[in-house]
Formats: sequence, structure tokens, C-alpha cells
Amino acid sequence: LAGLATDVQTVAQRLKFRLNLYELKEGRQIKPQTFMSMVSNLLYERRFGPYYTEPVIAGLDPITHEPFICSLDLIGCPMITDDFVVSGTCSEQMYGMCESLWEPDMEPDHLFETISQAMLNAVDRDAISGMGVVVHIIEKDKITTRTLKARMD
Repeated sequence: LAGLATDVQTVAQRLKFRLNLYELKEGRQIKPQTFMSMVSNLLYERRFGPYYTEPVIAGLDPITHEPFICSLDLIGCPMITDDFVVSGTCSEQMYGMCESLWEPDMEPDHLFETISQAMLNAVDRDAISGMGVVVHIIEKDKITTRTLKARMD
């Protein structure tokens, strides 16, 4: 979740509640597409006084292991894509870098390097974005999380 800190915390708490309720009712893990609908509905409910967040949803279908990635705007309108999405204050800087570096069917190490280059480039140009990046690489059998430090000036 990117956005205003208080809205990010509120949305995260409400989504955690709805996700737990879904998993208790259904007795299974939620699919990324279903989770996207849940997030979209939550944001659309507040369309006249929106939460200032721009969620990115990425995951693998629990059964087919098909990748899914999308982003949503302030009122819950999804943008589903097959390649990449960007979100947050430095999204303009990231978009061009991602377009030039991204290739289909990248290996996890190459994908991590591409993500790292795009994120660090954007963070270096946008002081509001913070001083580091957490990168999650989602594979069929594991999730790799790495933290990158950016300059701190």
C-alpha cells in the first residue's frame, strides 16, 4: 500500500479483518482476483471521501499458480496487467525505468536486479519516497524478501 500513512494503516486493518472473515467462512486461501475485488469494494465504499492509498496486488493463484498483478486507484478502479504496475509518489520516475528494463519471462535473480534498479533510481530522485526499498519476489514454492538501502540525505 502506498499513500497517506494513516489511511494505509486503516485500509490494512480493514482488509485484514475482511480477509480473516473470508478465510473463516470459505475455509480456504483467497485468490488474488478475489482479494482485488475485496480491496476495490472497500475503496469504492469511500469514493466521496476516499482513502489516499494506491494498492498494488500481486500473487499466485493457489491452485493453478498463475501470476496476477494489478493496481487500484483511490476509488477502487483496478488496472490489471501482465507485466508490471507502479504506484506511489515516485511512480512517474519508475514507469520509464520499468518500461526500459522489463522483459517477459525473467528469472528471479534478473527480476530482482531489474526491480532494484527501478526502485533505487526512483527513490534517489524523490525524497518523499523514503530511504529504502523492500522487494518481494513471489515464486511457486517460495517468497524471497530483500531490503535495499537508499541514500539518506
